[in-house]
Amino acid sequence: MEVQIEPYDAQQLDAVIRLSLRAWTPVFESIQNVLDADVYRAFYPDNWRVSQQKAVEDVCAAEDTNVWVAIATGSTVGFVAVKLDSESSMGEIYMVAVDPDFQGHGIGSALIEFALAWMKNAGMSVAMVETGGDPGHTPARRTYERLGFRLLLIARYFKKL
Repeated sequence: MEVQIEPYDAQQLDAVIRLSLRAWTPVFESIQNVLDADVYRAFYPDNWRVSQQKAVEDVCAAEDTNVWVAIATGSTVGFVAVKLDSESSMGEIYMVAVDPDFQGHGIGSALIEFALAWMKNAGMSVAMVETGGDPGHTPARRTYERLGFRLLLIARYFKKL
């Protein structure tokens, strides 16, 4: 499948939101299954889609974030958002999603490889990406590991107060 990666344009916001919410549905179902129900409701009182739509809107509008989209068959089918920390020379893949109808065709890998090359060209010496350890994030972890990322285990615990 032929994919073009190009800079995000504000006219693509609705498409990016739609594909992200579709892509992240199984992820949030998985998170809901592994988190304590009260903690999950505290994180997402209005439905996870509300907070995630706002997160995508904020990332796409943020001055300190660079965003690119993947175009295939004339449609926006994925996106990646990158933040740079020049003090630590570290680039972060802050957000990435591929429309479920287009997953499994290397689009996520292409977006990440594009972001890594851009980070290196921008003078970064380390790239970082964070993802969940739950079953819903398994495909993302596989992709990151296949592209050479190595895992640093971090335990993060939650308790509803």
